[in-house]
Amino acid sequence: MSQTIKPPSPQGQSRGRKPVYGRGPPGGTKDGSDRPRRPRREPVEDVWIPKTALGKKVESGEITSLEEIIESGLRIQEAGIIKKLLPDLKSEVVDVGIVQKMTANGQSTRFKAIVAAGNENGYLGIGQGKSKQMRIAIEKATSQAFLNVSPIKLGCGSWECRCDQKHSVPFKVKGKGGSVRIEIIPGPRGLGLVAGGKIKRLLELAGLKDAWTTAKGSTPTMGSTSKAILDCLKQTFSQG
Repeated sequence: MSQTIKPPSPQGQSRGRKPVYGRGPPGGTKDGSDRPRRPRREPVEDVWIPKTALGKKVESGEITSLEEIIESGLRIQEAGIIKKLLPDLKSEVVDVGIVQKMTANGQSTRFKAIVAAGNENGYLGIGQGKSKQMRIAIEKATSQAFLNVSPIKLGCGSWECRCDQKHSVPFKVKGKGGSVRIEIIPGPRGLGLVAGGKIKRLLELAGLKDAWTTAKGSTPTMGSTSKAILDCLKQTFSQG
């Protein structure tokens, strides 16, 4: 009596079923169908409605520059004022961390964020924010950075260059924040920024291209370092 031997079935194919060769294209669903993926929702920007008298003047066009507000001695309480006057301002996260403390209910953990806002052309602001969620902490720091935006006077204070371009600081400035002491010295054109990574990025956001810097103290503490840099650059406008 002869016995018939059936050939082995191909891999991935069972009796009465079609072979499965994959999970479908990257744009499809898990079952391999061609159903299109749901489009991603774009973030909706909130329309700024001024609430203060200064905000209403900016919205109506009575005040057209940040220098007018500073010279008048008015206080900026709305981040929308800065966004209206400086539409090219962009924000960047400088540092994030975790803050922990013991309470009666146990250990409390919050996130801390430091954000810098600048347009790389003579304006810089730095803010800090804390929250139980990282996203909210960054939003608070961004809003605070817009409120702290200060004009910076750029120039060429280097005796080696003596050009009329605004690529450095007009004179040597010193600033402090906590235990950090920073000094910015004007440099000739083509030198670049002689500074550390995060300090260099803050100076780039302010609009500096050539300068020497010296720093003393606990510079890894970005809260104190960023305050010292902002203190330095504010003096170029107040003393110049």
